[in-house]
Amino acid sequence: MKSYRLLGDEMDGVINIFKPKGVTSHDIVKRVRKILGIKKVGHAGTLDPYATGVLPVCVGKGTRISEYLLDLDKEYVGELTLGIATDTQDMEGEVISASSRRVTKSEIFAVFDRFKGEIYQTPPMYSAIKYKGRKLYELAREGKTVERPARKAKIYDLKIYDIIDDEKVIFYVKCSKGTYIRTLCHDIGELLGTYGHMSYLIRTGVGKFSISDSYSLDYIEKLDKGDLKKVIIPLDDSLTHLDYIEIDKRFYNNLINGNIIPIKLDEKHYKFEKPLRVYCKGKFLGIGRITKRNDIINIKMDKVLA
Repeated sequence: MKSYRLLGDEMDGVINIFKPKGVTSHDIVKRVRKILGIKKVGHAGTLDPYATGVLPVCVGKGTRISEYLLDLDKEYVGELTLGIATDTQDMEGEVISASSRRVTKSEIFAVFDRFKGEIYQTPPMYSAIKYKGRKLYELAREGKTVERPARKAKIYDLKIYDIIDDEKVIFYVKCSKGTYIRTLCHDIGELLGTYGHMSYLIRTGVGKFSISDSYSLDYIEKLDKGDLKKVIIPLDDSLTHLDYIEIDKRFYNNLINGNIIPIKLDEKHYKFEKPLRVYCKGKFLGIGRITKRNDIINIKMDKVLA
């Protein structure tokens, strides 16, 4: 295995990794550490071992912006298998219920339409959500079930690509963070008067990170040093979903030292207390936010990344 130790900001950014099936997100992080020869590597949102697809991996100073990537919308292509329920709501679990009821294509289309927009989901027991200090999946493995409050999620788009033998549904979904696609499959099955579980999942997008621009680890491992730098997306290019502001050059030193700076700006164009990219002298300095106190508008850096 090749291993490179690049210098300075050559290593700061995000790599759009294509995660294969059968490995954990942490496995990907460990392998990227070996390939790049650095310790500061982390992912921006777990993708389950059975799922494949887009996994943004933050490297160097990129690990400091991962929190701003967690809220990005997600896109998936999945397969719902009707008639069978599993304890994990996916293909990895044990079958707990089955039904021979046949549903029609028109019924399937009608029920899918009902899950567009704002929905509420009860998180599955096999999840990493904590209950009294313990992860739910730990309790589930002990055969325990606890009450879980429903959580709000948003389905921006949900379309059916194909229906096979009235029991397998290939679908696309674009959703907010925290949406459980396997729970979506389970709930659709229930509303159809049968059962359902997620039998396949590929994540095709995370915000601006698309599967068409992703790289396999095998591909990255074969790159030489010059080409390796090209797959690392710079910090500010990874944060284009955030607004930006350019600050006068005379405030440069104050900004990089984290001082609060009074500024003049058109309030109509900015949202207060929201993270945004901060530039000065044509250089990306990091993440800041605009505040207003006693009618004075200020900018304060949350993270200096220059």
